[in-house]
Amino acid sequence: MTSRRSLLILAAALAAAPPLARAEEQKKKGGGLTYLQLQTLSATVLRGDGRRGVMTVEVGVDIPNNGLRARAQISQPRLRAAYVQALQTYASGLGPGAPPDADYISRMLQTETDHVLGGPGGKLLLGTILIN
Repeated sequence: MTSRRSLLILAAALAAAPPLARAEEQKKKGGGLTYLQLQTLSATVLRGDGRRGVMTVEVGVDIPNNGLRARAQISQPRLRAAYVQALQTYASGLGPGAPPDADYISRMLQTETDHVLGGPGGKLLLGTILIN
């Protein structure tokens, strides 16, 4: 009898877990109210051993202006497309096994940010840059 109760309690607890997990997924990951986080970018590179690898870059944009931030949220697909195109162009010129230049990537993606948003106002922030 006790094992049945334990099993019912466990089943009820597991049934309540998915809604709690979904509520946590909807929370903003971080960076404050003015921060717009984008999906991880990826580009193909040549690794030191000659095989293909993947460079992944985490990016976000800090936009204090509410109107510009609303425009950036609507323009997320355009921002992402511009970033991926610029990153792929950079990665194709990267020598085999060469480390990525974070300063250059930051300047390049900031230029794309200003172009898509129609001028300055959003500051590009880089996260992790990995080559696998």
